[in-house]
Amino acid sequence: MADHDQAKVVAADVVSRDMIFQPILEDGVFRFDCSAEARVASYPSLSFTCSKDRDTPIMSHSVPSYTPTYECVSGKQIVKFKFPDGTSFYGTGEVSGQLERTGKRVFTWNTDAWGYGPGTTSLYQSHPWVLAVLPNGEALGVLADTTLRCEIDLRKESIIQFIAPSSYPVVTFGLFASPTDVLKSLSHAIGTVFMPPKWSLGYQQCRWSYDSDERVREIARTFREKGIPCDVIWMDIDYMDGFRCFTFDQECFRDPQSLVKDLHDDGFKAIWMLDPGIKKEEGYFVYDSGSKNDVWIKKADGEPFVGEVWPGPCVFPDFTQSKVRAWWAALVKDFTSNGVDGIWNDMNEPAVFKTVTKTMPESNFHLGDEDIGGCQNHTHYHNVYGMLMARSTYEGMKLANENKRPFVLTRAGFIGSQRHAATWTGDNLSNWEHLHMSLSMVLQLGLSGQPLSGPDIGGFAGNATPKLFGRTNDHEPWSFGEECEEVCRLALKRRYRLLLHIYTLFYLAHTTGTLVATPTFFADPKDPGLRTTENSFLLGPLLVYSSTIADQGMDRLHPVLPKGIWLRFDFDDSHPDLPTLYLQGGSIIPLAPPHQHVGEANLSDDLTLLVALDQNGHAEGLLFEDEGDGYEFTRGGYLLTRYVAKLQSSAVTVSVSQMEGSWKRPRRRLHVQLLLGGGAMLDSWGIDGDVVKINMPTEVEVSSLVSTSEKQYRTLLECAKHIPELEEVSGPKGVVELSKDPVELKNGDWIAKVVPWIGGRIISMEHLPSGTQWLHSRVEIDGYEEYSGTEYRSAGCSEEYSVIERDLEHAGKEESLILEGDIGGGLVLRRQISLSNDNSKILQIDSGIIARSVGAGSGGFSRLVCLRVHPMFSLLHPTETFVSFTSIDGSKHEIWPESGDQFYQENLLPNGEWMLVDQCQGLALVNRFNINEVYKCYIHWGTGTVNLELWSEDRPVSEQSPLTVSHGYEVRRIS
Repeated sequence: MADHDQAKVVAADVVSRDMIFQPILEDGVFRFDCSAEARVASYPSLSFTCSKDRDTPIMSHSVPSYTPTYECVSGKQIVKFKFPDGTSFYGTGEVSGQLERTGKRVFTWNTDAWGYGPGTTSLYQSHPWVLAVLPNGEALGVLADTTLRCEIDLRKESIIQFIAPSSYPVVTFGLFASPTDVLKSLSHAIGTVFMPPKWSLGYQQCRWSYDSDERVREIARTFREKGIPCDVIWMDIDYMDGFRCFTFDQECFRDPQSLVKDLHDDGFKAIWMLDPGIKKEEGYFVYDSGSKNDVWIKKADGEPFVGEVWPGPCVFPDFTQSKVRAWWAALVKDFTSNGVDGIWNDMNEPAVFKTVTKTMPESNFHLGDEDIGGCQNHTHYHNVYGMLMARSTYEGMKLANENKRPFVLTRAGFIGSQRHAATWTGDNLSNWEHLHMSLSMVLQLGLSGQPLSGPDIGGFAGNATPKLFGRTNDHEPWSFGEECEEVCRLALKRRYRLLLHIYTLFYLAHTTGTLVATPTFFADPKDPGLRTTENSFLLGPLLVYSSTIADQGMDRLHPVLPKGIWLRFDFDDSHPDLPTLYLQGGSIIPLAPPHQHVGEANLSDDLTLLVALDQNGHAEGLLFEDEGDGYEFTRGGYLLTRYVAKLQSSAVTVSVSQMEGSWKRPRRRLHVQLLLGGGAMLDSWGIDGDVVKINMPTEVEVSSLVSTSEKQYRTLLECAKHIPELEEVSGPKGVVELSKDPVELKNGDWIAKVVPWIGGRIISMEHLPSGTQWLHSRVEIDGYEEYSGTEYRSAGCSEEYSVIERDLEHAGKEESLILEGDIGGGLVLRRQISLSNDNSKILQIDSGIIARSVGAGSGGFSRLVCLRVHPMFSLLHPTETFVSFTSIDGSKHEIWPESGDQFYQENLLPNGEWMLVDQCQGLALVNRFNINEVYKCYIHWGTGTVNLELWSEDRPVSEQSPLTVSHGYEVRRIS
């Protein structure tokens, strides 16, 4: 067996120097390496469609516009680019938080990130890629071509820094005239998005989980009865027999072929989930077949690795081997014969339960094929595991039917995954922050080469409120009342009207590498004012302006539009909770007639062209048409039409200027709608392919039409039935109000977010100088909390806390928040969180159990209580993190995850201080506490987390003798 634990080249520590380069692929693309030796020894590229393209120099007289420097320190290669001041950074793949990435830091390590937040640094996919947009609008892309864990540091203005184990090449694309040119060039390296079947662009209904075929039929029937457009129903893991992949539950999904036939008859497609974890069970045909063919990932001792997932003990296919991918593809082929239209790959980071790292040990090894890197440990292949699984699934679906385009959705992936699968943004939350963030996440994925993506728009974790859900079109649209149902119906009908345009954009993305959805600044890359715009985006020349703020509809927004002509329009469906649509002057987009699903559409249907002239009276646009599935379009079986509109002598003519493809133009009516401004438009009808003429009214008549249209628009908004302001829904108290924004405290080194209405928890503690989020928790559980009792949470942990006092004057002398929660028996839990300018490095937390009135006959004392301070910290590098302290007796301790849970008390109690050390970052979170108040300390290692608990003594309290624990946090840099 090869030595899979060592990198091929680890350069000696050196001072900073320039990397060497050679041109590759095409003009303007350069590969950089630390040395000629490092270039020769580098691992094959898994991001490039053809690895040899990265390794083969080309003849070129051009030189790089920007050359990176590098240094190698302790086995890490640090690569740095310096750009002009005012450069904006984007990309970095599937990430949360802001659109413009300057000031952020990302770690490429595929992670099961349930309930992630805006500061989470590793999500489900890895894209070691940054798009730099210079002040003049020119752009350059940088790819750190390594599958290993990589730090992308954009915290210093105009500087990109990559840090990953030595050594790896860096590839630059550009300097080019625009961001679009960079992304086209990137697609020549990593490939374009697979051409999706047209039905996959319709609305898709998915929940965890529809637990029977009858429930699935009921959902489908209700969509049709209510006239709400929908094309797809998804089946989560509950369709399986005991969560065994490639099986069906014999009680609840006993006849999948019959179910799929009924769905197909009603115009629906069916997508089914497959996870990588295969139940370790003799007699289960998948396990038996895999064991016979030796397909499982191995531990360091050579035995198959077994990890816990949904079915219990599981083994995992080694997708780095072509024989294993072929084995999986054959299973998928057979599975598809049940009428499967698409497959959903989940849990493929790979996620493993009951482990600190949330995944398998990095010491596991893969017997990879030589052309992708050979035998390596899991560290090397972790980030590409999900992509290789998706590739295998895609190939299996293609084997099943060469005349259909596979549709695969994957949670985990790597840059290049778009060749095989779409992406969804994982287990988000049902709150306004995540709704707002979802736009940026989809745009960032596009800017990183993955244009086919989307979120669980209504949220996955928690319950959406009606008003929140009304901005979305997920869950079941009828679940939140009539007003919300109508908004969802209108929104989906809009999408289906735009489906011809969206499908055309995907054809262009597939053939040329352009994007489908782009940030608004793409309309004018030179305008710095547009670069942080996050509540609008472009679909080609169509601008969608949306509201993602809890109490703000579109009727109260003042859109910021790019320079030029932007004309508003709608479909006579204006509503405060629907986005506002604008078409850029000089553009034509096709519109489809209304329908409930893609299968209803017919090429002979009437075609509408929406026209917005530029200042010269000119416009043009494209329409791509084919069968909507299969591969005839690659053999000429399509029709690509370029339409042009011209204003001449007070009349606008619309005609076909250019055609491609062997399809004959269908005989159909053409409806032209010419936008005039303010939502006003002129209509004309003709035959598609012929010249359609519109006589222009006088300026006075145009002004009158615009004025009338604007009045009608305002009337529609005023008369629209608003979704109720209700922000509470049924469910356990304290777990449901996820739409409320946390209270934020910010001062000095720290920013903390607190949710008073769910147990008074701190859900985020971010240290600003280091950019590290030491605590990030799910909104409805975990986090930073106190409770009474030694074993179980008291009522105070789930009931609502009251805010007793708040002083949130940012940058003032002190920011503080005092919270109280009733825990019964005359007792309250109290917490004061404070950030002081006098000691700006400390986040201070003072907790107590206070007696208010303990009742007659008690002697003034309460029941026996214990104050347990219960913070749960996230581990950014679980295998490189430990707890360190010196005990009262002077003994020194280092507690690692493999040590398990540990109690410390009496002389072994930390002497007023203990710290959580992250060796990778060279940082320690120091927790100092009042040793007279703490009776014992407890360490509990979880899955990617650790609890560092402080327990008080166990005693009754009175009004004069509260239980208190006072402590503070500071971050310390260590060598």
